[in-house]
Amino acid sequence: MEEQQPIPACMEKWDFNWLLHRAAQRVGAAFAEETAKFGVSPRGQLVLQALANDEGQRTQLKLGAMLGLDKTTLMSELDKLERAGLILRVPDPKDRRVRTPMITDKGRELQKQAGDALAEVERAFRDRFTREEMAVIRRALINLADGEAPVHGSCL
Repeated sequence: MEEQQPIPACMEKWDFNWLLHRAAQRVGAAFAEETAKFGVSPRGQLVLQALANDEGQRTQLKLGAMLGLDKTTLMSELDKLERAGLILRVPDPKDRRVRTPMITDKGRELQKQAGDALAEVERAFRDRFTREEMAVIRRALINLADGEAPVHGSCL
């Protein structure tokens, strides 16, 4: 990906929202670049991670709600993951309209490898700060993320 030079007008715009947006763009782009090496999107990796870490089975509807993904976005990701052999969608024996996504062994292995690679990407970002600075940043982000209103929309 070609590195873009900052636009002077934007460099003068150091307001809070803009800075959070740019930081999220940089981290998101780094994650997208890394997950692409494994043939999945960041959302696909997130779905695999949820399925790998979930002890109980979740229907597609419950999985989407848990991850903050709308039905269309989730179905698109599940379709891609299923075509790649990373998940299976198992019909509910009591209601054939209901499907439960299950991670395959191949999906579990890919999720672990991609997860380890993403941990390194995150570590590289965190290493730009001292331990004390990271503690402040983490507390601030937790505070910002913890609002009174329910969170809607995608988690990515």
